[in-house]
Amino acid sequence: MTTTPTRTLWPYAIITAFLLFGSYIGYMVSQTMRTTVDLVSPNYYQQELVYQKRMESVAHVAALPVAVTVTHEAAVSQLQLQLPPSFAGKRLEGQLHFFRPSDLQLDFTLPLQPDSDLAQRISTQKMVSGFWRVRVDFTADGQAYFVEKDLTI
Repeated sequence: MTTTPTRTLWPYAIITAFLLFGSYIGYMVSQTMRTTVDLVSPNYYQQELVYQKRMESVAHVAALPVAVTVTHEAAVSQLQLQLPPSFAGKRLEGQLHFFRPSDLQLDFTLPLQPDSDLAQRISTQKMVSGFWRVRVDFTADGQAYFVEKDLTI
């Protein structure tokens, strides 16, 4: 009596596993190539060149008797920048930069325009919820100041 050889499924399972693994790797590579990552500003090199001036501006803020504060008031959907009273009567010029690390398209800049109380209020109703970095870059009578604050809106 002759016996027929039994067929095993192992070669087919191994080939199928390799094909599935290769397909998965190909899919992941294609997804990675399509994902945008906007974690660095387009003019990064120029920003690095002015790093020393920025550090001096930060040191000027640290030397102030009262800190520059940036607070988010979620109840009224408002961001408040408060300058110290020592800036009263000084000529103030500057900008507020709103930086969203996860999406370069959402970044925007506003002029520094404090009221008589040396406060500036900005509505956050149109801002996308999540992590924001607020950079306040200003001069007071020719002296440079820089403050950076991380916020979650």
